[in-house]
Amino acid sequence: MTEALSTRRFVDDWLRAWNEHDLDAIMEHFTEDVVFASPLAAQLIPSSKGVVRGKPALRVYWAEGLRRKPDLHFELEGIYEGVGIVVINYVNESGGRVCEVLEFTGELVSRGYGTYQS
Repeated sequence: MTEALSTRRFVDDWLRAWNEHDLDAIMEHFTEDVVFASPLAAQLIPSSKGVVRGKPALRVYWAEGLRRKPDLHFELEGIYEGVGIVVINYVNESGGRVCEVLEFTGELVSRGYGTYQS
């Protein structure tokens, strides 16, 4: 992702999908062989040890997250773009500050990291 307009479009779509709890729309942003690491994954899917590999496993992880957080909602704080990487900074429904670091292969996310303010 290199163009600011397409980055903004991606983030708007990503944010809308999460805030509407639309798991199918969320999953459209990821490659089949995606790898996603997050301390939250270790809590929700202990066998993952915090690293989820592949789109089917990512769907299971996020489906469980949506099930456990029916009030889930993200408020965008900022967008940061690097070479092949986008960082989405947001505040979640609990007031927690989060950055998602997303690495792209073409137009889809192939690697991601959920990071939380200490």
